[in-house]
Amino acid sequence: MSPQKKLLIPVSSRRKAVDDFFPFNSLPVECQLHVLSFLNELDKCSCALVCLSWSCLVRSWKLWRVADYSRRGAFHLGQEGLLVSNREFERWKSWVHHYTHHLVSRRASLLTLKASFDLGDRCNKWSELLSHLLDNVHCRDLSHLDLNWTFTLFEPLDLRVHSSSSSHQDSITKMDQVTSFQELLGKLTHSCPRISKMRLHFDWSDLSVSLLTRFQQLRILELKYFWVFKLVTPSTLQTLTKSLPNLKSLTLHILVPLRNLGISYTLESKSLEFLDVSPSRGLVFSCLKLPALRELRAKKIVRGITLDRRTRLRIQSRWPCLYHVLQQGTPKLQALNNERLLPTWREKSYGELTAILEQSCYCVQHLDSWLW
Repeated sequence: MSPQKKLLIPVSSRRKAVDDFFPFNSLPVECQLHVLSFLNELDKCSCALVCLSWSCLVRSWKLWRVADYSRRGAFHLGQEGLLVSNREFERWKSWVHHYTHHLVSRRASLLTLKASFDLGDRCNKWSELLSHLLDNVHCRDLSHLDLNWTFTLFEPLDLRVHSSSSSHQDSITKMDQVTSFQELLGKLTHSCPRISKMRLHFDWSDLSVSLLTRFQQLRILELKYFWVFKLVTPSTLQTLTKSLPNLKSLTLHILVPLRNLGISYTLESKSLEFLDVSPSRGLVFSCLKLPALRELRAKKIVRGITLDRRTRLRIQSRWPCLYHVLQQGTPKLQALNNERLLPTWREKSYGELTAILEQSCYCVQHLDSWLW
């Protein structure tokens, strides 16, 4: 008896069954794009190989909203000082240029830009690469900028050592970094005026502060250390915060030089709700005018220097107690150093805040070993 033959299903019927099971192509184009927008860059490129219609979808500028140069598959470890070989570095450089060309060819409409490039590098010319990207993509709606312009993430260690072989050459490199950063920041003020979230290293020069105040839509700002150990003047800091009317969150990394111990700062903003100065050293406030502030984080950091008692008391006597500064200038404060405050904390003595103030206040009443 002959074996029973399988019935063959027509190709048209099979295609119809597949469409019924996965009707992706029946969705409106905007819905298809929305679904694909949740994929990362590699998955989008894989989808482009499925069929012609998907390839056309993936080419849409609406799918390319993020330029993340810090993400590179196995390379992305989120740490500085990553040891890579020269060969791996050349591979990464090649990927960076291909990635840039890809974003430009797609006419990407960027919302987010993340990068870590040494803008003072005359050999690799990272500054020119970023300028080329901004000139050839749509970045008017860019809202999030995360930029480390002092460090190339995957640069081999031996290249860094060679480039900093002399202090004179190192100083020239740092000045090149500042100049390139200011040129890029100036370009951003014209190309990306709607940035609302910014995280970057900052040199606190008059020009850089002036350029930063042009981003009137800023809501979240984090300014990190730069190599140049320069005093941030009280007027500069006050000018910056007063000039950003929509600022809601501010994180400051400020180092006050030892020769300027005793200086205190005034901070004024009508919109600021969150302030974090815990990464700073020697930053003391004499007056806060922050009517909307709800949370403050401040930490007293040991400076590792030796001063005699008379000098130490003379310096600390210039500073008011943080409790009184907060009592007078932050009527809506609800949390201090991640501790929830009672509604009546202003009406009583700071007994309940003693432990917190010991960690964050530099005044004479809260003496400890922070100066030695």
